[in-house]
Amino acid sequence: MPQYRYVAIEPPSERVEGHMQAASKSAVVERLHAQGHVPIHVDQLGRLFAADLDFAGLLHRRLSSRSLSLITGQLATLLHAGLALDEALRIMDELVDRPSERQCLQALLKKISGGATLADAMAAQPAAFPNFYISMIRAGEAGGSLEAVLDRLAEFLDRSQAAKEHIRSALLYPLIVALTCCASILVLFTVVVPRFRPLFEQAGGALPPAARTLLSISNLVEAYWWLGVIGVVMIAAALVMQFKHPASRRRWESWLLKVPALGKLITKMEVARFSRTLGTLLKNGVSLLSALAITRETIRNRVFLEAVATVIDRVKTGKGLAEPLMQTRVFPSLAVHLVRVGEESGRQEEMLFKIADIFEAETRRNVDRVLDLLGPALTIGLGLIVAAVIGSILTAVLSVYDLTM
Repeated sequence: MPQYRYVAIEPPSERVEGHMQAASKSAVVERLHAQGHVPIHVDQLGRLFAADLDFAGLLHRRLSSRSLSLITGQLATLLHAGLALDEALRIMDELVDRPSERQCLQALLKKISGGATLADAMAAQPAAFPNFYISMIRAGEAGGSLEAVLDRLAEFLDRSQAAKEHIRSALLYPLIVALTCCASILVLFTVVVPRFRPLFEQAGGALPPAARTLLSISNLVEAYWWLGVIGVVMIAAALVMQFKHPASRRRWESWLLKVPALGKLITKMEVARFSRTLGTLLKNGVSLLSALAITRETIRNRVFLEAVATVIDRVKTGKGLAEPLMQTRVFPSLAVHLVRVGEESGRQEEMLFKIADIFEAETRRNVDRVLDLLGPALTIGLGLIVAAVIGSILTAVLSVYDLTM
């Protein structure tokens, strides 16, 4: 029987790690839930062989953010219409087109038909449903407000997906321009300049310095282009290895937070994610400590991850939320002050949503401003490089012409 390593949260907020032997990953998840734990990660230990892996199941049960948002919204609509949960899932199974969505819904329906709750059925598919999602569903079922919880989840997922799509769309044009710049420079040095090499060689030592430099660069690119490819691959591999090592990743991410403009952008993104996730969990009845522990698992930057862990330890002593956030010196003053206002007025969830709205809007504005400048800057840079190459070629041609005269 295979052995699994798991990471879970024990209410109210304790992180639990350990090993367990079970027939499958789903069995580990079910056993953890029976013990009152909320599973975060479950990974099989030891060497994995192809025969031991259900590649089809892993492929089909992994949902994209768009698919999860669509399923959540449809399920909320059907439940609001008065349908039973199993009947709603059967209708959705007939409506979806993607194999991943159909497999996921069929697995949910099978578990629910066997007497499991919706949260437990979703917990058996950790690749498809995030931990905070399952916790909110569990809270909604316990409080008899599953439809309202699904509505809030659908809104949360729609906002997150809209933010991702906005950034992807904004990055598309600069990416195309950057690739065009690289391709144009490569063509200049490997195709255009070599055509003029015989002409340059006629000039000999009388060739202008700019033209000699251009010819040398062209010779290097043409002869050793493969070294550049290997260098890029090695740098990329080194960066990937650095980010896989926790201590190295922490140093990199700490350094990125200190970079002008970029550091503020990363901070705003992390604060927006933290605030919206925490606010959504609190809105659906999850206790503050459990909500903080679950929200911590959604944070990507290690500096913020450690800061939230510190906040959790201080919240346990009864210091509230605003004071521990301020003591971390990581969260912006505006966010901390709004959290304090929410605590004092009894509107903590509302203020967390307000913080998320503010920082998401600022992130969108900053990204748009940077990308609006990046496209023209890349275009101007390409134009200058092309102008310098053509100018050097024309200077060399005129020098050769003067020698022949």
